[in-house]
Amino acid sequence: MRLMIMFDLPVETAEERREYRQFRKDLINEGFLMIQYSVYERVCVSRKTANFLENRIKRFLPETGTIQTLMVTEKQYNAMHFLVGAPVEDVRNTSDRTVIL
Repeated sequence: MRLMIMFDLPVETAEERREYRQFRKDLINEGFLMIQYSVYERVCVSRKTANFLENRIKRFLPETGTIQTLMVTEKQYNAMHFLVGAPVEDVRNTSDRTVIL
């Protein structure tokens, strides 16, 4: 399961830019990875975990803008087509649960 966060935040004033930077920083601290500008995603074990994480994000939402979430299965996520560019082969972006000690 993947939880995707898509947002469009205003950055016209100094306060809005500060809120944008803080929201982005909070997403990264929650383990999200940027897949495009203003589109972040995180691997979740289950829908219950994704719902829990969505509720955690509600704690640090900025005052203005648009923020959307989308939950997709691994099969749906892996069926994504790249029309231009290529997927990033980052180990953090996989659902593999291998732990090496």
